[in-house]
Amino acid sequence: MSAYGAIPRSANASLLPATLWSNPRIDGCAVTIHHIDRSAVEAYPGLFEYLHSIFAVEIAAGTTYPQEDTPDASAFRNYFFGADVLVAISCESAIQTTPGHGDIREVQLSLVDARQNRSWEDCVAGYYYVKPNYPGRSSHICNAGFVVPPKQRSRGFGSILARSYLHYGPKLGYQASVFNLVYVNNVASVRLWEKLDFKKAGLIPKAGRLKRKDGQGEEYVDAWVMYKDFENIGVAAEAIVES
Repeated sequence: MSAYGAIPRSANASLLPATLWSNPRIDGCAVTIHHIDRSAVEAYPGLFEYLHSIFAVEIAAGTTYPQEDTPDASAFRNYFFGADVLVAISCESAIQTTPGHGDIREVQLSLVDARQNRSWEDCVAGYYYVKPNYPGRSSHICNAGFVVPPKQRSRGFGSILARSYLHYGPKLGYQASVFNLVYVNNVASVRLWEKLDFKKAGLIPKAGRLKRKDGQGEEYVDAWVMYKDFENIGVAAEAIVES
């Protein structure tokens, strides 16, 4: 839910093909990205519950999302699955031929096959939603929210999710992206979006009352508004390799 109320998703005829991405952080490790939505997630027992549990942990941490109350399943469904969701599955042995660094390849691989009978905890590398940031006449500008499970962090998956967003966002019919609140103390995120040529459109002072990372109370933190036009996006999407 936004300040404009519930914003309908862009019209999509069908789910987009899965894509395969190399992971330069881990030799022999690739990631497949799978497009799902509110109805598709029900086809995978336990997936919705796992995604919800990870998001609840992120909200409870109080350092990245503005929500303060831990969402129940209904609130999570309405917020995260109001539009399109992309789920990343790590596949160290599922794909024998992985693309080179920066390459993108569509693959005929279902989410179930990519999972390889593993638990969701072992194979979900991250996930994110894509939905309109504004209604009506400005609905061609999208927004996204990203989650990487704690056990999967510092493995290069955040960079892959970000790059894949620049692939899927335009294919979902959007012309640009805006992030309303990129908190300035989230240095890794700010650096990542700048590498992908997002521009700092403005600074909101004291935009978030966040928990301190040392656990000692809360503090007000400024936030960047970051924007990117999706025109001529291919080079930036493929060029970034996380260092």
